[in-house]
Amino acid sequence: MKAIDYAKGLCDTMMKKYEAPELPPVGHFHYHQGVFLSGVQATYAICKEKKYFDYAKAWVDAMLGDDGIPKDMVTTEPDDLQPGVLLFQLYNETGDEKYRRLLDKLIGWMMALKTNPLGGTWHKDFLNDQMWMDSMYMVGVLTSKYAERFGNATHRKFVRRQMELMREYARDKETGLYYHGWDYSKKAGWADPVTGCSKNFWGRAVGWFAVAMFEIAKTLEKGTEEYNDYVKTGLELIESLLKFRDEKTGMWYQVIDKGCDEGNWLETSSSCLFLYAIGLATELGELDKEAIRPIAEHSFKGICDSLNMGEGGYIGVRGVCIGTGIGDGSYGHYIARPTVENDLHGAGAFLLMCAKYAEIFEK
Repeated sequence: MKAIDYAKGLCDTMMKKYEAPELPPVGHFHYHQGVFLSGVQATYAICKEKKYFDYAKAWVDAMLGDDGIPKDMVTTEPDDLQPGVLLFQLYNETGDEKYRRLLDKLIGWMMALKTNPLGGTWHKDFLNDQMWMDSMYMVGVLTSKYAERFGNATHRKFVRRQMELMREYARDKETGLYYHGWDYSKKAGWADPVTGCSKNFWGRAVGWFAVAMFEIAKTLEKGTEEYNDYVKTGLELIESLLKFRDEKTGMWYQVIDKGCDEGNWLETSSSCLFLYAIGLATELGELDKEAIRPIAEHSFKGICDSLNMGEGGYIGVRGVCIGTGIGDGSYGHYIARPTVENDLHGAGAFLLMCAKYAEIFEK
């Protein structure tokens, strides 16, 4: 099967399971649906089958009240703003100004997020001074796309500050990997009293950061200092990640650098995000396609071999860690997390990866 066939098969599987408004968490404008539907939109962009566009649109429209604002906007934290990325394709194809107005509102909330004294956004309103790697994707991609289309230098400066802080304080110089979280105050139970960092490199959090570097770079003019800064950061991370790929499958582990440790396991969503980041870097011309192709093909095969291929075209993305906080930050915390099949984290990451793989490596 080609990558786009896998993507379409998974979209169809999920669309049979859920009517668009019933995507979990039901009624909540949230990154779970935002990530999955980003993958549905990416699939539509490749195959142009309108049912996929319509499905994403149906979810967004069902979430909005008469005032054009999400009806169940529980918070304006990064995780609850991320679905704004869906609005660009909807606005571009329909011209409906309600999507533009909602983007303006979401970005207003984004720019008002609580920050630590250095300007880093809190991952959640109650996590004082804590920055998590996940937020680089939730905050950075939406704001950068908005800045490219409608915004100004203030939005770009805001996003770049997030990247600079994470790179300076959350990056491990020995491995080149990023810790799941960094606490400016160093008061969190998981925070190292000297560095403020958490203790482990959790796959999906690092995946969000890797993807964000190149998604943001795509919104910038090539060759500028800002563009080069994101690309350099992303490429250095890819170089580090490649050292920790499983030799047999080409996938990555739940705790990236502890592949040989007891209890660790190959995690599908992070593997998809890392391969997606490789595809984005190749699309930008920052990785040589033929040089990176054997690695991409190996990882793609490993991911696809891990799928549950069922009757009637069913595709199940297995080995996906459920939503995961930092907890106590221990290795045991991460490897004890349950795995699920066709969780929206994994389905979305798989779709994004497949669409980019089809676009870059199967043309």
